[in-house]
Amino acid sequence: MASTGDIAFDYGFLLRISEDVRRVEALNEYLSSRSYLAGYGPSQADAEAFALLCGPPPELHVHALRWYKHIAALKPQTNDQTSECSTKGKRVQPPWSPPQGTDISKLRLYNSLTRTKEVFVPQKGNRVLWYCCGPTVYDASHMGHARSYISFDILRRILKNYFKYDVFYCMNITDIDDKIIKRARQNYLLEQYIEKKPSASQILQDVLAARTPFKAKLAETTDPDKKQMLERLDAAVDTALGPLQMAVQSNAAGHSLQDHDAQVLLEEAKDLLSEWLDYQFGSQVTENSIFSLLPKYWEGEYHKDMEALNVLPADVLTRVSEYVPEIVAFVKKIVDNGYGYESNGSVYFDTAKFDACPAHSYAKLVPEAVGDQKALQEGEGDLSISADRLSEKRSQNDFALWKASKPGEPSWDSPWGKGRPGWHIECSAMAGSILGESMDIHGGGFDLRFPHHDNELAQSEAYFENDHWVRYFLHTGHLTIAGCKMSKSLKNFITIKDALAKHTARQLRLAFLMHTWKDTLDYSNNTMESAIQYEKFINEFFLNVKDILRSPTDITGTFEKWEAEEIELNKSFYEKKTSVHEALCDNIDTRSALEEMRALVGQSNTYMAARRSAKLPPNRMLLESIALYLTNMLKTFGAIEGTEPIGFPVGGNGQNADVRNTTQIMFDSSKLESTVMPYLSVLSDFREDIRKISREKKVTELLKLCDELRDDTLPELGVRLEDRDGLPTSVKLVDKETLLKEREEKKKMEDEKKKKKEEAARKKQEQEMAKLAKMKVKPNEMFRSETDKYSSFDETGFPTHDAEGKELSKGLTKKLRKLYEAQEKLYNEYLQLTQNGS
Repeated sequence: MASTGDIAFDYGFLLRISEDVRRVEALNEYLSSRSYLAGYGPSQADAEAFALLCGPPPELHVHALRWYKHIAALKPQTNDQTSECSTKGKRVQPPWSPPQGTDISKLRLYNSLTRTKEVFVPQKGNRVLWYCCGPTVYDASHMGHARSYISFDILRRILKNYFKYDVFYCMNITDIDDKIIKRARQNYLLEQYIEKKPSASQILQDVLAARTPFKAKLAETTDPDKKQMLERLDAAVDTALGPLQMAVQSNAAGHSLQDHDAQVLLEEAKDLLSEWLDYQFGSQVTENSIFSLLPKYWEGEYHKDMEALNVLPADVLTRVSEYVPEIVAFVKKIVDNGYGYESNGSVYFDTAKFDACPAHSYAKLVPEAVGDQKALQEGEGDLSISADRLSEKRSQNDFALWKASKPGEPSWDSPWGKGRPGWHIECSAMAGSILGESMDIHGGGFDLRFPHHDNELAQSEAYFENDHWVRYFLHTGHLTIAGCKMSKSLKNFITIKDALAKHTARQLRLAFLMHTWKDTLDYSNNTMESAIQYEKFINEFFLNVKDILRSPTDITGTFEKWEAEEIELNKSFYEKKTSVHEALCDNIDTRSALEEMRALVGQSNTYMAARRSAKLPPNRMLLESIALYLTNMLKTFGAIEGTEPIGFPVGGNGQNADVRNTTQIMFDSSKLESTVMPYLSVLSDFREDIRKISREKKVTELLKLCDELRDDTLPELGVRLEDRDGLPTSVKLVDKETLLKEREEKKKMEDEKKKKKEEAARKKQEQEMAKLAKMKVKPNEMFRSETDKYSSFDETGFPTHDAEGKELSKGLTKKLRKLYEAQEKLYNEYLQLTQNGS
C-alpha cells in the first residue's frame, strides 16, 4: 500500500468479476506478490477496491484478509464510498440462529377407553365438549357423590383457567328411576297411612304383619353390609314393640296416634311399614306428579350442597323428565337402525347384533364384564328384573331402552305404548341433544363404567352410526371412610352436610387436591388433619407476606438489590412453577402440584427467617410474586374465591357461614383489610410504645394489660398480634374461630407444661426428702434392720454373717463395705448441714 492518494495497484481486473468468491480469490492471488502495507494511509485505489467487498475474506485467503483488516483499520469512518457500500447492503448482519429450546409438556389424561394416559386433543380447536353423569335425586348427597363432583370441578377449573380451554360442561339430573319411583311411592303411602290416624292397636297389628315379609327378606339377604343394616333395623323395631304390646294387652294405651309408645314404634318401623304398604297398594299409585315431588326436593338439596362445596354449576343441566320426547325419538332411531327391538311394550338393545357389526364393539370400557348378570340386573333397576321382564329379552346381555310401565309407575306415551325411559338411554339422548354426535370428555364415577357407560356408548354409537361418541372417558376413584366402604350398616355413612359441619369447604377441597383424582380417596381423620395443616401452613405464609408488604416504603424502595439469596429463591421459584406445570400436564396430578407448592413456601419461609435473623428486610417484590402465583393457583383449583390478590379471604368461602363475626359481615373480605388495617397499625404502634415505657419504668401492670389485649381481646375480633424481638409487631387478620382455637390450644399446652413442671418439682422434692431421710441413717444402724439377710455384726454395725449364720464372702464383704463408707459420707454431710442450721 502506498501513501494516501497514490495508486498501490491496478484493481481494474476486479471490476470484471461478478461473483464475490472469485473476486476474493483473484484479489488474494494478486496481493500475494505485491507489497500492500507500504505507507501509512489507504489510497483511493485501496478504498475503491475495499468497497467492492461485502465483508472480510475467509481466513484461507491470508493476503486478502490481511489487506482488508489493514484498510478497515485505517480508512476514514466518514468516507462517502464506505457509507454508500453500507447503505447498499454490502455489509450485512451476521446470520442469526434461533435457540434450541426445550420440549413443551403436553396435557395427558387417563382415558378409561385405553386404560392409559393419552395426549389430550380436543376435536374442534380449543373447545371442549364435556358431559358428566349427575345425581339420581332420591336422598341426601353423601361424600361418595362429593368424590366425583369436587374432583370433576377441580379438573374442569384447571382445563378452563390453567390450560385455557373453552370448556362447555353439561350434566344431567336423573329424576326418573326405579329407586325414585319406589321411594316416592312408599313415602306417599306412608303419609296416607299416618293421615288416617290409626289407633295404637292398629299400628301394632300392621307392624307385626309387615314384620313377616321383612323377616323373610332378612333371611334371604347374603350381602353382609345389607344384612347387618336389616338386623339393626329389626332389633330397633323389636325394642319398640315391647312397651306397646304390653300396653295394648293391659288396655292401658289409648287409641290415638299421639300415644308415645305408638309414635316410637311408628318411627322405628316406618321402613318396614313403607315396604309392606307398597307391596299391598303400590299398584294403585298412578299420578305422575306424586313421582316428581321427591326428586324435586332432593335436587334442591343437591344444588345447596354443591354451592356450599364451591362446585361450579353446569353450563347446561338436563332432567330426564324434561327430555322424554327426545328419548322416545332416540330409541325409535336405534330401532330403525336395526339395533333395538320391541317386546311386550318394552324396547331392548340388541347387544349381539350391535357387536356383530364390523363398525361397532360392545363393552369398550370393561369387555371382561360382559355376561355379569349381577351388574346387568343392578343396571336395570329393582322394578325391572322380574321373571317376566327377563323373559322378554332375546339375550340376558340385552338392556332396556324403554320400559313398559307397570301399575304404580309413572308413564308417558310412545309408539310402543305407555312406558318410561330406561336408565342408560337418558344420558345418550340428553347428551346427544346438547353436544351432538361426539363429545371430547365424558365423566362419571368408577362404578359407572359397566354397565351404565358401556351401554351408553353402545346405544349412542348405534344411533349416530359412528365409533367415537366419546373420545376421553374420565372416571373418578372410589371413596372409603377410614379404610372401609361407606355403608349405613357400618354407621359410617357421611352426608355432605355432615362433612361440612365438621370441616370447611376449602379443607375438604384441599383433601381432594392432595389425592389423585382417579385413585381411591380415604376420607378419615388423618386425611382431614393433613388438609387442615396444609391450609394453616399456606395461610401463615400469606399472612407473613402481607405483613411485609404493609411496611411503609417509597416507590424506589420497592426495588431492592438482589443478592445471592434472592437470585437463589427466584431460581427455585421458576423451577417449582415448571414442576407444577409438569404435574398438571401429567393427568392433572394435583397431589404433586400441591407438594411442589408446599416446598416453594418452605423455601420462602427459610429466606424470610434468615432475613429476620440478620435484621434485614426481605425482598418485597420477589415474595409478592411468589404469593400472587400461589394465590392464583389456589384460585384455579377452586380453593380460594374472591378478589383479594393474595391469600385466603377472611371469613370467606373456606369458612362455614355461621362463624363469620359482625365485623366480617359488615365488610367484603377484599375491602376488610384495607379498611381496618390502618387503625390496627396505629393501635399496634401505640401498644408497642406502652410496652417500651413499661419495661423501662418496670410497670408490670401495664405490660400485663398489653398481653391481655394481644391474647384475649383482639383474637375475639379476628386479629392476631405477633411480638418480634427487635422488629415491629406483626399484625394479621385471621378468622376468629381459628384464633380462638389457637388460643385454646396454647392454653392447653401451657396447662400441660405447668402440669409437667409441677410434677417435676414434686418428684424432685420427693427425691430430696428421700435423700434427706437416707442421710439421717447412722452407718452403724443401716444393716442392723436387715435381719432377713444378716445375723451377726461387729462393733460398728457392719455385718459379718448371713441369715443362716455363714460368714460373708470376701466379695460380698467388699461390696457392703463400699455401701457402708458411702453412708458414712452421707451421714457426715447431714451432721454438717445440721451444724450449719440448714
